[in-house]
Amino acid sequence: MNGVPLSWYLVLSAILFSLGVAGFLFRRNIITIFMSIELMLNAVNLTFIAFSYDLRQVNGHIFTFFVMVVAAAEAAVGLAIILTVYKNRGTLNADDVNSLRF
Repeated sequence: MNGVPLSWYLVLSAILFSLGVAGFLFRRNIITIFMSIELMLNAVNLTFIAFSYDLRQVNGHIFTFFVMVVAAAEAAVGLAIILTVYKNRGTLNADDVNSLRF
């Protein structure tokens, strides 16, 4: 019995990445934009793992590990910036937070 074809994983990854791009472009809440970026990173991770499994190589797993490390660092720094912006501005709307000065 064969497993799930590679194309199904790639289609799922493309759908997730497209949803992330749509959320990034059309939503104005900073937290939603942040989650959309994380969704795009996870879609790329799914592609790396799918190709790694299909080609029977470990390279995709290693790249995924590094992307997860970068995503964790981004989450820590990004959430700290988001909390500071909310504390100083009182809003999380990206249109209202358009400069770095007070």
